[in-house]
Amino acid sequence: MKSGGKRLRQAMVLRIIREHRIPHQEALRARLAAEGFPVAQATLSRDIRDLRLVKVVGADGKPHYTLPEEWENLAPLDSVLPALFVSAEPVGNLIVVRTLSGAAQAVASGIDWEEFEGLAGTIAGDDTVLVILRTGRAARDVAAAIEQMAAEGSR
Repeated sequence: MKSGGKRLRQAMVLRIIREHRIPHQEALRARLAAEGFPVAQATLSRDIRDLRLVKVVGADGKPHYTLPEEWENLAPLDSVLPALFVSAEPVGNLIVVRTLSGAAQAVASGIDWEEFEGLAGTIAGDDTVLVILRTGRAARDVAAAIEQMAAEGSR
C-alpha cells in the first residue's frame, strides 16, 4: 500500500468517484487496489461514511457513488482547523469557537460535517462559531476534540 494512509486513500476514493461511475463497494475496492491502495471492506465502508458518499441512480437507471453537491467544496475539519483556529471555550452546553477573521463559516461547516456526539448545530459569524450541544459534557468533549484537531494539524 502507498504511504500516507487514510488521507491519501480517501483522496484517491474521491478522485475515482469523480472520474468513474462506481456502482458498488466491490468495484471501488478493485479500483483502489489497482491504484495501489488495497483496502479491507470495513475500512472502505468507513471511508464511504467519512466522505459522505451517497449512492444515486443516474439518468441511465444505474446506481453509482457520488459526493453530495453541498459537500463538494467543503474541506474536512482537521485540515482547516490548524490554519484557522484561535480558541474553543465550552460554556455550559455551548462552545464559543474563535477563528481568524472570515473563517467562521468554513469551521462551522466542518464541525457540522463531523457530526460530533450530542451536536445540535452551529451558528457562524465572521470570526466566531457558536456550537450548540445537547449536554455540558458533550460540549467539553467536542471542545477538546476541536482543540486536539487544531493542535495535531499544526505540528
